[in-house]
Amino acid sequence: MPRLSASTPLPAHVMKPGYDRGSLKPGILHIGVGAFHRAHQAVYTDAALAKEFGDWGIVGVSLRSVDIVHDLRAQDGLYTVIARSAAGDSAQVVGSVVRGLSGTEDREDILALMADPAIRVVTVTVTEKAYGYDPVSCGLDRNHPSVAADLAGPGAPVGVIGYLVEGLSRRHAAGLPPFTVLCCDNLPTNGRIVRRLVIEMAGAHDPALANWISGQGAFPCSMVDRIVPAATEETRARAERLIGAKDELALDTEPFMQWVIEDHFISGRPKWEAGGALFVADVEPYEKMKLRLLNGSHSLIAYLGQLKGLEFVRDVMAVPEYRALVRRHMQEAVKTLDPVPGIDLAGYMDQLIERFENPTIAHKTQQIAMDGTQKLPQRILAGAVETLAKGGDASSAAYVIALWIAYARKTEEINDPRAAELKAAAANMAAGDPSASFLAIPRLFPQALMENSLWRARVNAELEKLNAG
Repeated sequence: MPRLSASTPLPAHVMKPGYDRGSLKPGILHIGVGAFHRAHQAVYTDAALAKEFGDWGIVGVSLRSVDIVHDLRAQDGLYTVIARSAAGDSAQVVGSVVRGLSGTEDREDILALMADPAIRVVTVTVTEKAYGYDPVSCGLDRNHPSVAADLAGPGAPVGVIGYLVEGLSRRHAAGLPPFTVLCCDNLPTNGRIVRRLVIEMAGAHDPALANWISGQGAFPCSMVDRIVPAATEETRARAERLIGAKDELALDTEPFMQWVIEDHFISGRPKWEAGGALFVADVEPYEKMKLRLLNGSHSLIAYLGQLKGLEFVRDVMAVPEYRALVRRHMQEAVKTLDPVPGIDLAGYMDQLIERFENPTIAHKTQQIAMDGTQKLPQRILAGAVETLAKGGDASSAAYVIALWIAYARKTEEINDPRAAELKAAAANMAAGDPSASFLAIPRLFPQALMENSLWRARVNAELEKLNAG
């Protein structure tokens, strides 16, 4: 079977790029060209190009992996996105990615592109832990390996903030306007956080650069949503059947897709609204809704699934008792939300339950469980603080934290940047106060939770029930 390429004849039932790829030139550089970006922002860009063609091709950058870049080159940037539901599968070959580059092989090429005025937008999906954000200082975590390296060696970046600073530095030196930086990761007020980190690192090297970025840069916030499981051999075999060619980059995903963006761009943007993107003045209500209802529930499902030996989200949701726990968690979390323009929150929660139950999506609980120290502060802990401040008991949040602690104690190899601290906490759990060693982990739990004896007692009570079960 031949490999997918620009010359591959595709079956009529496969959705194809609705524009001339041969005329497409780069206008976006994307850092973190993994599964989520390819099933989300690249799909929106495909729709935008079909509606209103322009120089908005994507150069996909992987800071660490070379395999995905080599696969993109071998397939002329093409890959298959399979939207799956109980109603059936539909395949789309996406063409908006025009080139792939790797930070380990092509650093200078990446930086040269960032300094090229043709690149007007830099989008980012690298996961929460990659930014080197310290939630206590609300600035750079100077102990983060990439942050430390980029502070010590400007000009040869290794981390995402270092690349953004060096790219902006080169534009400043050339007298060019900055590119717009659009963060698409699950950080609260993500654009403002990335702006703060970039300005702090720039200021450490060149105060004039920091002032220029502060005055002229644009860092719009955005909220992204689509469930994209890790691809498997089954995914690739399904794509081969659907498109009649081998595709090493094929992805499974759900039909649902959402992107809410603050409309603040320096030098234009694609017509992403053609794919359904919503442009708003304030993203925060949507962002908080998604973090606390979808992502918070996902964390509950993940740790419960890992403790109960349930591999996929759909397996957890198939147990009525566990499904009820997810619903209870949403009902607690929704009380911390302000009204969200255009969203019926009760309907949104029903839709989430339906999405989690999708029998065709093999979303592993193990995948969601990773990096808990980076995810739980915005998904669970912030909402718990607000719930307690309003007189609630935050009992579901306590349950999720108990699940996480039990998972950390049980799991031999925890996939988390603070794994050593978690293992130390697990080894030092006190019989009378088993959560204390975890709550004492520096720069993790808000003071309001650490000092709330009733809430801590709820966590401990839930841990005892889990131990007894």
